[in-house]
Amino acid sequence: MRPDRLYLVDMEQAALAIAEFLTGVGERDFLASDLLQSAILQKLSVIGEAAARISLTVREQNPQVEWGVIVGLRNIVVHAYFSISWSAIWETARSDVPELLEDISRILSELPESDPL
Repeated sequence: MRPDRLYLVDMEQAALAIAEFLTGVGERDFLASDLLQSAILQKLSVIGEAAARISLTVREQNPQVEWGVIVGLRNIVVHAYFSISWSAIWETARSDVPELLEDISRILSELPESDPL
């Protein structure tokens, strides 16, 4: 099994990619771009999949992170893709992902050294 650190790094990298993809992009541009929508959705899926694999210990130590909501979004993206609200995805990418990135960066900085890369 991969260590938590690697899953957290996956989440961090996906969140950074989302921020990069949306630099200079407005909601109208996002809603009109299948390419951007697909890219953001893929990174949200990575975040959700990695979140599902974070140990119970780390999740319990970080209750401010809405682990269940993150995994739930991944499940919608993968299994109920036809019901996606693109406006909700936009809000998630613009508002929630930056907050998550801060939390993940903090968690990574606090992980004990014994958790290998």
